[in-house]
Amino acid sequence: MTIHSRIIGTGSYLPAKVLTNQDLERMVDTTDEWVFTRTGIRQRHVAADNENASDLALAASRRAIEAAGIRPQDIGLIVVATTTPDMVFPSTACILQAKLGIRNSPAFDMQAVCSGFVYGLAAANQFMRSGQYGYALVVGAEVYSRILDWKDRSTCVLFGDGAGAVVLKRDNAPGIMSCHLHADGSYAGMLSVPGTVRGGAVSGRPLLKMEGNTVFKFAVKVLDEVAAEALAANHLRKSDLDWLIPHQANIRIIQATARKLGLSMEKVVTTVERHANTSAASIPLALDEAVRDGRIRAGQHVLLAGVGGGFTWGSVLIKW
Repeated sequence: MTIHSRIIGTGSYLPAKVLTNQDLERMVDTTDEWVFTRTGIRQRHVAADNENASDLALAASRRAIEAAGIRPQDIGLIVVATTTPDMVFPSTACILQAKLGIRNSPAFDMQAVCSGFVYGLAAANQFMRSGQYGYALVVGAEVYSRILDWKDRSTCVLFGDGAGAVVLKRDNAPGIMSCHLHADGSYAGMLSVPGTVRGGAVSGRPLLKMEGNTVFKFAVKVLDEVAAEALAANHLRKSDLDWLIPHQANIRIIQATARKLGLSMEKVVTTVERHANTSAASIPLALDEAVRDGRIRAGQHVLLAGVGGGFTWGSVLIKW
């Protein structure tokens, strides 16, 4: 008998503080019109000083576990996708595990930047298919506000903080139909946070830098390719897709991807206007919203697709 995994619960969390484009007008040389017309972003959430990635992950995880109808102790595997961990080590996944009151289950972080949740879901799916685990928790959690240069108007307007989580259950029928992951490290300098810790001090500049035009062009290209790859692997047509949930980086990237797939925007879940780019958290945040408001229903085909620094990119095709 073939073992599969299925998402049975979703959850999300956004910090209470909201930073609007109008707020940013008082901080950097920008305007609401400039930001919105180029990105589709109106606002973003910013974590409180005492909130770390594990705290955001904890709130989202509790909601996903509650939605799944299980206990935290039932979780056999924890994967946390984050670019902004609580500390160098231990992993944010281990910190989250302790906060959930779980012991002994394997827990590790996944670092693939904005593709992190897709990578984490693909990794968890492989573990689940081994038959060792009954339930797995996959989380995307980010506090990008900590790694932004708030004087750089080209980048600080793009990002926000948040977390999203899903619970996977071992199943005989496929929920996750296929996963497709890629990377090309030759683009590493195009989107990065090049600072490191050396001898107790920060070496380099630990703030985000990005070549926006290169990232934009690359993202549109590979999101289309990885979506086509997923459909071909499952012998599906573009018209068979019920929902596309892409990484929420920029509304123009999302619209260009939808056009290439021949999808109307009514079939695309977007949260970028309210959340901005929450990196590894963006896809699970959007997924949770669409599940809870009833847009995603049993039997539908849902495609998750992300691209991020590295460059990394990938997709997960799901039969809900």
